[in-house]
Amino acid sequence: MHVSRLAWYLLCAVLAVSMIFPLLWMLSIALKSDTDINQLPPDLLPKEFIWSNFIDGPKQINFLGLLGNTVTITVLVTVGAVLSSMLVGYGLARVEFTGRKVWFYVFTCSIFLPGIVGMIPLVRLYIAVHLYDSWWPLILPAFLGNPIFTFLARQYFMTIPMSIDEAATIDGAGHWRIFTRIMFPLTKPLWITMAVMSFQGAWNDYLSPLIYLTTDSKYPLSLGMAQFSGSFAGVSVTPYNYYMATNFWYMLPPLVLFFLAQRYFMTGLGSLGGGTK
Repeated sequence: MHVSRLAWYLLCAVLAVSMIFPLLWMLSIALKSDTDINQLPPDLLPKEFIWSNFIDGPKQINFLGLLGNTVTITVLVTVGAVLSSMLVGYGLARVEFTGRKVWFYVFTCSIFLPGIVGMIPLVRLYIAVHLYDSWWPLILPAFLGNPIFTFLARQYFMTIPMSIDEAATIDGAGHWRIFTRIMFPLTKPLWITMAVMSFQGAWNDYLSPLIYLTTDSKYPLSLGMAQFSGSFAGVSVTPYNYYMATNFWYMLPPLVLFFLAQRYFMTGLGSLGGGTK
């Protein structure tokens, strides 16, 4: 038993090293000088640690301006996705109405519809209503509910006894009060899980801003990082030390958020079950 546990720990250590090595390699490149990054074969560690790359790199793409755009879009998308999905999930799980199962199946089946199917109609729609080249095409869909989040919310709400609703109703509480005062606190692991997933998805979204935005000043960091290139003798050249240093700052917020919320994240996904009534 002791040997098997030791073997398991060694396997986990090997897997952990393989997962963290790309991050360490990124930091190594970020700390190298312009000469060191072009050396072949490359050195694992920098000969000289150039800490100024973490300051000079972000200046190449107006990092602070793009960061402000990204934070604004991401926060609004996260709030919209979590709030709308929680409300729909609550309605499908706790409110009796005709066709409740049908609507649940419609939401569930929409998960299997690729987003690219509606790309051209949506672009034509936003052009027609004069919302193209704005943040609205990135933000508005989040307030219409996320199919996966709606499914998770409905399943989580089904695990909570209906006697809680009945007791609150006897005391004169309506559905909005039950949702905000009782259900929302009880489902804290769920909506934190949804917030983390939505935050990471919106923060790293590249395709939607690429399609809907044409003005550089409105770009998020995902598009700004794609512009991180220069030229030398007519050949495109990317300063990889600056790029990796900037990429470190770019990936830091969602990474920190996940580590801070990971216990809620695991609890939220692990508590799903519920009935199908």
